Amino acid sequence: MRKILVPTDFSENAWNATKYAIELFKGEECTFYLLNTYTPTFAHNRFMASTIQDPGVDDIIRSNSEKGLQNLQAKIKKRNQYPNHRFKTVSSFCLLVEAIRDIVDSEGIDFIVTGTKGASGIEEVFMGSNTVRIIKSIKRCPVLAIPMDFEYATPSEIAFATDFNRFYTLSELQPLIDLARAFDATLRIVHVQYEIKALTEIQQFNLEMLRKYLGDLPHYVHTVTELNSVSKTLEVFTNELGIHLLAMLHYQHSYLEKMTREPIIKRVAFHTQIPLLVIPELGMGVSPKPKKKGKNLMLS
Repeated sequence: MRKILVPTDFSENAWNATKYAIELFKGEECTFYLLNTYTPTFAHNRFMASTIQDPGVDDIIRSNSEKGLQNLQAKIKKRNQYPNHRFKTVSSFCLLVEAIRDIVDSEGIDFIVTGTKGASGIEEVFMGSNTVRIIKSIKRCPVLAIPMDFEYATPSEIAFATDFNRFYTLSELQPLIDLARAFDATLRIVHVQYEIKALTEIQQFNLEMLRKYLGDLPHYVHTVTELNSVSKTLEVFTNELGIHLLAMLHYQHSYLEKMTREPIIKRVAFHTQIPLLVIPELGMGVSPKPKKKGKNLMLS
C-alpha cells in the first residue's frame, strides 16, 4: 500500500494538489495523510492554521486545525469514488518541515504531494518558499509539486532533466520508473547544454546505465541548447512536447539547484505550469529505523 503525505493550509492551491494526488494514485491502494501544522507562538505561514493573540489561543488554533482537517476529509469523501483509498488526518503543533520529516520517517511515506504557490511576490514565479524548504530538507522521499491551476492529466509523457554528470542508482530512479510504468508513459530524457557537444566518457557511461535501468520502458534522449537559462529551456521543451510531468534528481550542481540559484531576472519567465517531481539524492547507507510518533502529532 502506498502512503502519500499531503500538507494543507485549506487553501484552493492545497485543495488542487490534494485532488491531483487522489487522481494520480486512483488505481492503487493508498493511505493519504492530510497534514496541517500550527504554532501559535511563531509567525504563521501558509501551512499553519491562522493565529490570533488572544487568551486561550493554543486551544483555539488547535481546534481550528482539527476542524479544518475534518472538513477537508468530509469534502474528499463526498467526491472520492475510489474504495482503495484511505485517509488519515494529522494535526501537528510543529514547524512544517519538522512535522513532514517526522511523518516521513515514522509512517514510511512514499510521496509528498504539495502545491507550489508562494505567499507573496516573486517567489511565486518559480516555487513557494515552503515548497522549496520541503524539497531541500526532505532527503528520503520524492516531492511532487503541483501548480495552482493545473488540472489533472494522465502523465503519458514524462520528462526527466539531467546532465549525465552524476551516476544514478536504481533506488533513486525507482519512483520515476514506477510512475512511468503505471501509466505506460513515454520518458523524455532532456539534456540542456550551453552549446551542443559530444558527451564525455563519464556522461556516456551514466547514460548507458540510465538506459539499462529503464529497460523496455519507452524513452528518448533529447539534447537541447540552453535558451537564456535552464529554467526557460525546460519550460519551452515541456510546452513543445506536451509534457505532463517534469522530473529532476536533487543533488549538488543538479539542474534543480541551478534553477533555484538563477538570478530572478532569468527565472521570472519560468512558471511551474506542469507538476514537478523532485527525487532526493539517496545515500549508500542503511535507512534508519522508523521513529515513534512524536507527542505533537495527532493522527486520526
